[in-house]
Amino acid sequence: MEQPDPEGFPNCAACGLRSWQIVYCGPVRDGKFGATRDSRVAKCAACGVERLYEADCLKSVDYASAAYRDRLGQGHDVAQHFQEHDELARFTLEALWPRSLRAATVADIGAGGGSLLDQLRGVAGECVAIEPDPIFAASLAARGYTHFPSCEAGLREWASRIDVAFCIQVIEHVERPHDFLASIRALLAPTGRLVLSTPNRNDILFDLLPDDFPAFFYRTQHRWIFDVDSLSACARAAGFVVEEVRHLHRYGLSNAMMWLRDRRPRGRTPLPPLDRTIDEHWKGWLESTGRSDNLYLHLRPE
Repeated sequence: MEQPDPEGFPNCAACGLRSWQIVYCGPVRDGKFGATRDSRVAKCAACGVERLYEADCLKSVDYASAAYRDRLGQGHDVAQHFQEHDELARFTLEALWPRSLRAATVADIGAGGGSLLDQLRGVAGECVAIEPDPIFAASLAARGYTHFPSCEAGLREWASRIDVAFCIQVIEHVERPHDFLASIRALLAPTGRLVLSTPNRNDILFDLLPDDFPAFFYRTQHRWIFDVDSLSACARAAGFVVEEVRHLHRYGLSNAMMWLRDRRPRGRTPLPPLDRTIDEHWKGWLESTGRSDNLYLHLRPE
């Protein structure tokens, strides 16, 4: 169903225009799997980005509260956070390769508990953490990281000094992605780079499970939903040049097969006789065709 210019969708904060069409009406994930609420998703006819109805989105202040991670079933235990996010950091390092960070000044925008920074420490030079959550911020500071609650707060000390910034699975949450990217750009050195990632709207499961997967993929904490074209357009509007696009898929064929069987996520639960060999073929095919679950952009300032 498509409805032009629906009520309740302001000008697009990715491109500035207002030309929306409703592309989804129904349940969206609201916290942990199984918790849902009804909402709407609209697509910008100008830049192609999708967005959740604003009244159903989490607000910026929610990300600085303990209730946000509790709602997701994640909590603030740093050791548990590492168990969940250390593996995710591996995909970012895969997206970075073969670029070297040796002695580089790096910043992680939306650092969480610091899994990525921990894996960069010892190779990179100075490590700067941008993280609004006060509990994680205390852990980051205790472990010796320079910390700020926002990019704007870090500008006085770090404007035009960051060699490589990472923004991993964050832009989909923010209220104004164009302005958010512009604030990261202000931190970068003239020769600096930004590695930007987000869930991919072209995930293969949208095609395989059109009646089941949208209710899982769309969620109240993700205000914005990008594909390569819309994310690239937003980055260019914020003053970046897209140097490279990479697709990375995090789950094996077993996960897709169990989605088809059970109509629900099973994570990395194995499904014999499928093994790592066929998982690698599945991953490679999805990444080569742009149907992976995540996409990464390598950006430089104009």
